[in-house]
Amino acid sequence: MRRGTIVLTKFPFTDLKAFKRRPAVVVSREDRSGTDCIVAFITSVVPDNLAETDLLLDSRNKDFKKSGLIKPSVIKADKLATLNKSVFTGELGAVSSDTLRKIDERLKIALAL
Repeated sequence: MRRGTIVLTKFPFTDLKAFKRRPAVVVSREDRSGTDCIVAFITSVVPDNLAETDLLLDSRNKDFKKSGLIKPSVIKADKLATLNKSVFTGELGAVSSDTLRKIDERLKIALAL
């Protein structure tokens, strides 16, 4: 699956007792073998103050329409999961390489790279 694709998926709660259907953006390498993808959680709960690992996608962002998101949303680079592609229930859209670079910057912060 292509990096930057926004998918609709069952995203696990941190205690793994439940899932919620949420959008997520694929952040793993495209040449990764197997059927798993690493994704970053996307939430429509936009805080007053974004964390340094958050990236806001709203109507001011050139990728917002292309993303398939219907509300202003935050990509949470500190909330990652490795999921089998079989739990994806659809593709909403995608983000540009420029937005992927911004996500990568936040992943580096989240992972202390």
